[in-house]
Amino acid sequence: MTAVQNQEGAATAAEPAVDIRDLRISFATDGEPVSAVDGVSLHVQPGEVLAIVGESGSGKTVTAKSILGLLPDNATVSGAVVLEGNDVVQLSPGQLRQVRGRDVAMVFQEASTALNPVYTVGWQIAEGLRAHGKYSKKQARERAVEILGTVGIPDPEKRVDHYPHQFSGGQKQRVVIAMALALGSKVIVADEPTTALDVTVQAEILDLLRRVRDDFGRAIVLITHNMGVVADLADRVAVMYRGEVVEEADVRDLFANPKHEYTQQLLGAVPRLGAHTAYKVTAEAGPGEPTAPLVQARDLEIVYPGRLGRSGFRAVGGVNFTIAPGEVLGLVGESGSGKTTIGRAIVGLTRATGGSLSVLGHEMVGYKERTFRPLRSRVGFVFQDPATSFNPLLTVGEAIAEPLLIHGEATDAAGTKARVRELLDSVHLPTHYAERYPHELSGGQRQRASLARALALDPELLVADEPTSALDVSVQARVLEVFSELQERRGFATLFISHDLAVVGMLSDQIGVLYRGELVEHGAGRQVLTDPQHPYTQRLLASVPVPDPVEQKQRREALAAHRAAEG
Repeated sequence: MTAVQNQEGAATAAEPAVDIRDLRISFATDGEPVSAVDGVSLHVQPGEVLAIVGESGSGKTVTAKSILGLLPDNATVSGAVVLEGNDVVQLSPGQLRQVRGRDVAMVFQEASTALNPVYTVGWQIAEGLRAHGKYSKKQARERAVEILGTVGIPDPEKRVDHYPHQFSGGQKQRVVIAMALALGSKVIVADEPTTALDVTVQAEILDLLRRVRDDFGRAIVLITHNMGVVADLADRVAVMYRGEVVEEADVRDLFANPKHEYTQQLLGAVPRLGAHTAYKVTAEAGPGEPTAPLVQARDLEIVYPGRLGRSGFRAVGGVNFTIAPGEVLGLVGESGSGKTTIGRAIVGLTRATGGSLSVLGHEMVGYKERTFRPLRSRVGFVFQDPATSFNPLLTVGEAIAEPLLIHGEATDAAGTKARVRELLDSVHLPTHYAERYPHELSGGQRQRASLARALALDPELLVADEPTSALDVSVQARVLEVFSELQERRGFATLFISHDLAVVGMLSDQIGVLYRGELVEHGAGRQVLTDPQHPYTQRLLASVPVPDPVEQKQRREALAAHRAAEG
């Protein structure tokens, strides 16, 4: 029940906080205009969370940004976006500046880029206050301290003078929410507010947004591709596809009985905890195949050296695991747990400093680059963000062919082109994409091209670092299906690093759980997800939002009761 229903008796008793009527948005290009939003009508009541979901390019973010008038100059807008009696579409730039912050505020996806690194968080909160009201320096500081305390920042009187880099990712997101609340705006637009956060931190931010709705009566427009977050927080859901709202319903009705075919496909693509993929078949060693582990860590320790007389930082300590030929080991844990550090150590990008780390029979502790270089062609690496790992000046085909050239596997131009086409086909991309540049591909297409590049040399071992974290659920499902199909067919071993336990459970034979550099749990995938032994693993699993509003409410209440019992 929303705050409006609590206070007024029925959601319809109040005027909508946001009323979008027949909104149409197109963008001018060198060719024909591109239609991004086509006749969208939505409303959000005070004290209600409306989730707008859909794939990249569906128009959900463009629709949300229209509420703040944050569209680029090449946008043509018709229809109405009524906010506090004002049609945002008709407002001048000066009027829009008054509306932003006062009537509507935005919580951006990446708090690190939304905050200015050279100013304290208190100054940045006060800046918005002074821009919209007559606040003295003292009053603005007092309000900044008050609002930081409201969003759960400890010691707000001290932290108000700290800079963004002195806060964790979850705390930075709290600061951004504090900035949105500071002026008392009636509407908050939250654009993927938890995408980059660990599940335990995500649960805390969702609790905070729930308080913003229930305690302050704010209307929230939530943009997300995480259907677990939708089930956890939303009151109503609007599903967008190619610029149109194809379905709109109460959150429980939508999950229980989706009407539109696209909604059904979207929910069907959501990874669920404990659900092993139907297309995942564990590779088994056949007669004559090597059975020795490809990777073996024994009491592995990785310490980053200190500087200016400071002691080093122990990122990984006492870790033991093996990866057999054809096996997938899923490594999960929060940011800072050491999972990416281990992945980078396996491929020689980070130095292992203690214990033992054997990769393809080569000891990585104290290794010399010239002795490991011949083995590099047998190891592939899929980076988290292919947009930054691809050279923007190279075509996709040239990027995929690069490992072949470096390792002397490119015999001639025709053979190299044929190999690139073969690799693109293997990841289900059209072969003519070889002529395109990375920015001309969607996120899912770039990630598949990144997988093709990692497989160019037919590696025996693949390290995949968060390869699907930024993808829509349907695109993620396709990438995971391609990955699993290739892994089964080619039989390469994999270290799959992720903070998404459902994804790890779909792919992995074994799962290792890292906490502060230590492997606190390690076992068969199904066992770890269904019968976790370590309290941290239990807390991690309890924090994962599931795509079912009824079950998620029960999980949330159980987690809250468990926290209360712990004191």
